[in-house]
Amino acid sequence: MITIEQTDNTLNIAVMGEFTIADFKQFEENTLYKLKSPGEVDLIFDLRGMIRYTADVAWEEIKFFSREHNHDFNKIAVVTNNQWLTWQAWLSRLFVDADICVFQDYDEAKDWIQE
Repeated sequence: MITIEQTDNTLNIAVMGEFTIADFKQFEENTLYKLKSPGEVDLIFDLRGMIRYTADVAWEEIKFFSREHNHDFNKIAVVTNNQWLTWQAWLSRLFVDADICVFQDYDEAKDWIQE
């Protein structure tokens, strides 16, 4: 399950339970809409409640970020306590031209995005 909150230039995405392809499509739709707005777009991914994701979501994520929108984001904050997700976030830096930072605390991630 996914929840998405939009502010001026930030998409705040929280994932609880399993992150499915339907969740990813919802994220993609919101992101494409936000990218039509003027200014740079920042993302906060709160993955502390995510239990797992399906393999098709992993493939869609790679296609989405690396091919279509690799220059569209300013900052991406990932909030997680999971070492595997931390590693994946750092690996994403190879495919996305954005500042990516991993946090364990949501408020620190939000402060970093707002700097």
